[in-house]
Amino acid sequence: MRASAIVPVKRFGAAKRRLAQVADRDRVRLVEAMLADVVGAITETESVERVIVVTGEPRAERLALRHAQRATTPIEVFRDPADAGHPEAATLGIVRAMALGAECVALLPGDCPLLEPRELDDALSRMRPNRVAVIPDRHGTGTNALLLAPPDAIGPAFGPGSRERHVDLAGRRGMEVAVEDLPSLALDLDTPGDLAELVAVLGVEPGRAPETARALTTLPNVPESVAVRGSEGRSPDEGG
Repeated sequence: MRASAIVPVKRFGAAKRRLAQVADRDRVRLVEAMLADVVGAITETESVERVIVVTGEPRAERLALRHAQRATTPIEVFRDPADAGHPEAATLGIVRAMALGAECVALLPGDCPLLEPRELDDALSRMRPNRVAVIPDRHGTGTNALLLAPPDAIGPAFGPGSRERHVDLAGRRGMEVAVEDLPSLALDLDTPGDLAELVAVLGVEPGRAPETARALTTLPNVPESVAVRGSEGRSPDEGG
């Protein structure tokens, strides 16, 4: 089932505050790099017909528009000046997707740079009307992505404990609900532990998340292998 992908992005300066050991400038560079990898991966799928980046962050808007210049998948920015939060931004994206005639949406995070296009295509191939797919985080309690058909099947309710919250909402609405573990969407970057896990993955899997790998080289104690292997991926998305 083809879908519109919605990527809510908060202002970079407010992002990843739990990574207290990372300097502000490096943290912003890392957030931007992860978003570049996510948007790049989405545009390589076969099942996504449109990408909607919802943000009040000018640098995220510029990044999305640069990708739009070279991607075959249409990318647009829906501005979110209030920057009220992830669920609110996701809802704005859903409203925009429905206005454009979407029958299915994929709510995807900007901080899961390991996203694999084929894995997302496989998940979307299982979608059908009146179905909700909940993609949990690596801890099994949160939600890193939602696939919804129709787009307003449930209201997004991201946050701690959201996996069960989304399952319950879908059940109450009479939707078919599936909890699907997608390895490339399991790791989002929020805590020092997540950062360590991301560094470990990039150190042994060449070519994954190249923009993120390059950004990680500005941080202390990152193995050289991350930088070397990251350089084997897509070309840098300069600017910002």
